[in-house]
Amino acid sequence: MAKLAPGDLAQVLSKLPRQSSENVIVGFDTADDAGVFRLSDDLALVQTVDFFTPVADDPETYGYAAAINSINDVYAMGGTPISALSIVCYPQKGDFEVLGQILAGGQRAMNDHGVVVIGGHSVDDQEMKFGYAVTGTINPSRVITNGGAKPGDVLILTKGIGTGAINTAVKKGVASPTAMAATIKAMTTSNAAASRAMVRLGANSCTDVTGFGLLGHAYEMARSGDVTLVIESASVPLLPDVIELIEAGMLTRGDKNNRVYVGDTVTIAGHVSGPMQSALFDPQTAGGLLVSLPAEHAAEYIAQVEDSRIIGEVREFRGKLIEVN
Repeated sequence: MAKLAPGDLAQVLSKLPRQSSENVIVGFDTADDAGVFRLSDDLALVQTVDFFTPVADDPETYGYAAAINSINDVYAMGGTPISALSIVCYPQKGDFEVLGQILAGGQRAMNDHGVVVIGGHSVDDQEMKFGYAVTGTINPSRVITNGGAKPGDVLILTKGIGTGAINTAVKKGVASPTAMAATIKAMTTSNAAASRAMVRLGANSCTDVTGFGLLGHAYEMARSGDVTLVIESASVPLLPDVIELIEAGMLTRGDKNNRVYVGDTVTIAGHVSGPMQSALFDPQTAGGLLVSLPAEHAAEYIAQVEDSRIIGEVREFRGKLIEVN
């Protein structure tokens, strides 16, 4: 999945004229996962859009993962997705049975999560791309942004990382069945349960880990909250074979782009290996939530959310936005 480099995108967005509306609770200026627009004192819309090139050989799996990746942005804000519009880029001379399977997989994922697909838009494109614009709802007083992390919070990651490296290996025919199965499971498992738990237990901040990698999204959380995130690399869960595949050169363009984006705002201890550093920058598809949660609720969260793991803590800002040990 090739995205525009986050640094280049941020530079472009910074030049746009400022918009002003008292009803915008979350806009694009904080690089959050979705926008939030207040309709009334107790109702707001959560809106997001995401689409990408194929991440699986099976068309239905690709469609399902694209849908999960899209609705996860709503879950990252603590919202409930309700409707979606599909985005299709597909060659006019392509196999339309395959397209039908992609759409079916996406619709099945949406319906599995109580979301109705109410329309969409398609264009003739030689490079296949698919995704959704999703609308959700939330109480304006309960929005969880990427900027609320508080010193003393623990950092919890709800899924293993490494889908970028493994998907590269799949395309080159060198991924093991175990790694492929784990990646498909990760990409087709939504963050709904993880989102409900963080809302119930009073999370202070959250972001989902996608194209900018764990450190790219952690950077946005730290910058927005004016704090330092301390991440213990040995505690970060990895999908099977990730380090070995990175050592074999299974890297995406996102590795370099995400490093440039974070720049010198991160310090990485000398004992953290090069492959592990690349894993921390690896762009994810439908990745897990990075949750900043009061320490007293951490054990309960871990018990409720399968595969979640404490990977660090939040401290007062002390020179760098991220410290990796």
